[in-house]
Amino acid sequence: MDEDLGVVSDPLRSVLFAQVMQGDPRMKIDGEGYLRPESWPGNGSQVFLGDVAKAILRSLGPHDPPTFSSQPGYDEQRWKLESRSGQLSVSITSDSYWGMGLFARCFFNKIEIIGPLSLRARCIHDVVASLGRNPWEPYRLRRFERVTGISSEEHRRNWMELVQWASEDMRSNILELQERADFLSNTGGDEEALEKAIMDLQEARKALEDRNAPAVERALGRANSALIEADPSTEVLSSEYESVKASLRGEQSDEIPFVDLSEE
Repeated sequence: MDEDLGVVSDPLRSVLFAQVMQGDPRMKIDGEGYLRPESWPGNGSQVFLGDVAKAILRSLGPHDPPTFSSQPGYDEQRWKLESRSGQLSVSITSDSYWGMGLFARCFFNKIEIIGPLSLRARCIHDVVASLGRNPWEPYRLRRFERVTGISSEEHRRNWMELVQWASEDMRSNILELQERADFLSNTGGDEEALEKAIMDLQEARKALEDRNAPAVERALGRANSALIEADPSTEVLSSEYESVKASLRGEQSDEIPFVDLSEE
């Protein structure tokens, strides 16, 4: 196996290969090499981004405008682009591996992601969920293996290691909040707030099964808020905090004493 293809074993870098199924969306490249919408009014060359690259850029979250280090020529689906989102950077190369690039399915994407494992895993988890298919499964198996230099099983493993890592990380977060809910249930936590937290944790588990990471995060956020509300110690701390604020306000009001100078 090529040493460049370490996934979880590499602390900072993952290299993956994906089968492209659709060439859309069609977009533009401006004079400085930046990716623009097709409706962009300025002059620019045309480019087919493809479904895989679109999913990757969306899964990055807020990111720098993608730039093309290799722009398409006659073939608008053959290119290389780069972008960055915080600690995560990505490079995507689009090229054909059969059929002389006559159809969108003739193309594959080589994806190189550099950054912390947790961010790489979450990005790839969201890419697979967004595509709704297994991007490592090629249209032409033997040609795909020949061009990429590794077997289909290795492709599957490289993708699934990251997907499973992200899933286990989210499952661990759910379990941590569940243990906290169980503790509060046994130590006199607010029952109504605990019921809300348990329902939100159930929603988080269901969203995880559906590979809907944003829904998992939203449900965990609601569950955490409900657990804070259910925790009796939180109410004590809140009351103490309000008392301290009130006493400080009282002290501040007495900082300037009244001095009667009428006698003088």
